[in-house]
Amino acid sequence: MNLETTYLGLTLAHPVIASASPLSATLDGIRRLEDAGAAAIVTASLFEEELVAEEQALEAAMIIGAESHPEVTSYLPPLCGCRSPLAGHLETIRRAAESVRVPLIASLSATTREGWIGMAADLQAAGAAAIELNLFHVPTDPAEAAADVERRLIDTVRDVRGAVDIPLAVKLGPYFSALPHLAAMLADAGANGIVLFNRFYEPDIDLEAMAFRPTLELSTPKDSRLALMWIALLAGRTPLSLAAAGGVEEANEVVKYLLAGADAVQTASALLRHGPGHLVQLVKGLAEWLEAHGAASVAEIRGRMSAHRLARPEVLLRAQHTPALLLECPCQDMALGASGR
Repeated sequence: MNLETTYLGLTLAHPVIASASPLSATLDGIRRLEDAGAAAIVTASLFEEELVAEEQALEAAMIIGAESHPEVTSYLPPLCGCRSPLAGHLETIRRAAESVRVPLIASLSATTREGWIGMAADLQAAGAAAIELNLFHVPTDPAEAAADVERRLIDTVRDVRGAVDIPLAVKLGPYFSALPHLAAMLADAGANGIVLFNRFYEPDIDLEAMAFRPTLELSTPKDSRLALMWIALLAGRTPLSLAAAGGVEEANEVVKYLLAGADAVQTASALLRHGPGHLVQLVKGLAEWLEAHGAASVAEIRGRMSAHRLARPEVLLRAQHTPALLLECPCQDMALGASGR
């Protein structure tokens, strides 16, 4: 049984990748994921705004009381020599890249052009095999058009591509009006792959405190459907590697994503829920499904259900959901029962 796949030009032993999560934030966590069988590991995201906030807090703590007395500065100890948060993260990447055998994909989320360029170069120098750009922008300015939002993303990818030569994946949210066109533009800007889809905080209102509170629930299989549709629509129509993210709880979701056309499948929620050892079940389940269905390799099933290979691809494009709702809605039976009385 050949489970090998290629993602971002990287040869992987199988398609299951450990996505960015607290499990991949430390060297020990990364080693545990490798030991559990991850084909590649995406490190916990490096967030520029968090680094800036931590560095400002450290600087503020170092000068507390400095102006309380003219002679106080002579009693202050020298700077502690503490590593900056960025240096600590890069050291984790460096040590992990030296100690694990699977590709290490560094996740990066910056807020400034200098941050994207500088930190991407730092991650490459630390030994990352690839970089996953965690792109997120909430457009709140009425004067900012959809084309402007996409242009920001394209410019960011082009800037980072100019700073590094390792593969680049772009992790996108689902809120784009012309995703195939955006994918084509990202490829032109130098991206090697896209990850569909990113999940963002969805704030809820605390009715007692009368305040918004951020929430992010672990994904479930039902969260895979949108990415499943778009991967099926993009497979065979873009030069980009396609990675699926979201809703991967069991091997069935891995198989479905591969059938749709994904090159790799990322999982985080299932590993947080069941532990890194759950990777074994995902890979074993994939192999068992392939054997049961007479397939000798992952390559043999990849894209079998993609839009360009379907006899009726319009099943992925229907905008009218009423027939589907009628098939599923229990109220139909109730209505029929009422009419028959």
